[in-house]
Amino acid sequence: MNRTFVALGGICAFLSVALGAFGAHALKGKLTADMLANFQTGVQYQMMHSLGLIAIGLAASLLPASGHLRRAGWSMFVGIVVFSGSLYILSITGIKQLGAITPIGGVAFLFGWLSLVLALRAK
Repeated sequence: MNRTFVALGGICAFLSVALGAFGAHALKGKLTADMLANFQTGVQYQMMHSLGLIAIGLAASLLPASGHLRRAGWSMFVGIVVFSGSLYILSITGIKQLGAITPIGGVAFLFGWLSLVLALRAK
């Protein structure tokens, strides 16, 4: 479990840097300021939660295996895909309805952080 979450965190962090550069260089001037801000919000949250995934993977190597840690890691990953992914697609396509699923990713982030706290408390 620990290697899985560290690897996912590393991949997501890599993609966050790549997408941030893409947004700053390729999308600047092509998107409205609001849409570019949405894109950058996706990048920021992806990076923060990529680091969270790495922290969960490291915690998994120090703590006994726990359902809380597994839930924390998968919730963070789902949050990245749904929250950040929906903001990327919304920004590029302008499909406003995608904004309706963004909060689902935000709830996944919250659940992931709560699960991490519960895993640490259970020790």
